[in-house]
Amino acid sequence: MKLAMIGFGQAGGKIVDKFVEYDERHEADIVRAAVAVNTAKADLLGLEHIPTDQRVLIGQSRVKGHGVGADNELGAEIAEEDIDEIQGAIDAIPVHEVDAFLVVSGLGGGTGSGGAPVLSKHLKRIYTEPVYGLGVLPGSDEGGIYTLNAARSFQTFVREVDNLLVFDNDAWRKTGESVQGGYDEINEEIVKRFGILFGAGEVDQGQEVAESVVDSSEIINTLEGGGVSTVGYASETVEESGGSNGLLSRLTGGDDDDDLDTAHTTNRITSLVRKAALGRLTLPCEIEGAERALLVMAGPPEHLNRKGIERGRKWLEEQTGSMEVRGGDYPVTGSGFVAGVILLSGVTNVPRIKELQQVAIEAQDNIDEIKQESEENLDDLVNDDEDELESLF
Repeated sequence: MKLAMIGFGQAGGKIVDKFVEYDERHEADIVRAAVAVNTAKADLLGLEHIPTDQRVLIGQSRVKGHGVGADNELGAEIAEEDIDEIQGAIDAIPVHEVDAFLVVSGLGGGTGSGGAPVLSKHLKRIYTEPVYGLGVLPGSDEGGIYTLNAARSFQTFVREVDNLLVFDNDAWRKTGESVQGGYDEINEEIVKRFGILFGAGEVDQGQEVAESVVDSSEIINTLEGGGVSTVGYASETVEESGGSNGLLSRLTGGDDDDDLDTAHTTNRITSLVRKAALGRLTLPCEIEGAERALLVMAGPPEHLNRKGIERGRKWLEEQTGSMEVRGGDYPVTGSGFVAGVILLSGVTNVPRIKELQQVAIEAQDNIDEIKQESEENLDDLVNDDEDELESLF
């Protein structure tokens, strides 16, 4: 699937930068164009792989390149005001060559959480290609204002995109891990999962052809209908055989001596499907009730087979209760591992989102209380000063 990626804010820019690096390293041909948008000049300068002319600094007249802090209302206002500057960079994107836009943002800060929904709405108004969001939820230990921002941004973002893919930092940060070290590792996890998902079907001349092709239309159909999506992943190291075991071998079943290997391969695939679905999802949730699902098995072609993928797909149908479960393989010669990636779209039973909304309500109540208390303290201070002045005269 060919994407035009736009990273909005610090987290969004770093993730898209990592996507570009992944794309170059694996020759995946996913990122057709990459743009970074920010109100902080230093964040844009810190990027390594996004072209300099595709880095857009907005809000210079208001924040002078220093960012908006955690003020996502200001972030939204600046995005509205400077949308033409962002569009100037997007105009350079060969839109006729992309399957969709992906707007990437952290939802806890100010620039991205405020600006990403504004940009998504703008893109949907102008282009016919789908506009997806990739939103990263802040950890619960990052502070009340970030949780409040995330709750506000989430509600707006999911409404303005064709589907919102979510990654929850809270489920991935390790105890005692440094913030920077944690985020670097999290970004690697994000790119690994979505890299395999979006890379499926992008086969160049001379590469192995998938037995059950997963192309961009399969991903688009799975994400169709809107809502929230999560991604599961599981992998296992394998040794590649020295012989040629391409599509023909897999279709004919290979030699009789390979029967045991075929059974082993099938069992490995079904096991990885279960681990991917029931393990740590990008957004933890109950998979039952997911509206649509897509299974992608990636790895050396001799370790992939139609029977295992079909079994895994049927198991997913049973677990989700959905009749819209698609599946296929993504041959990657020389990968050294077999990986299962599962996209669950239209999930509803998500405890983290419910918790986020509740915490946001409490945080809003606390903010109102703090403001009221501050005003009362100021009134008391003024009254005390007046009383002191009266006692002097």
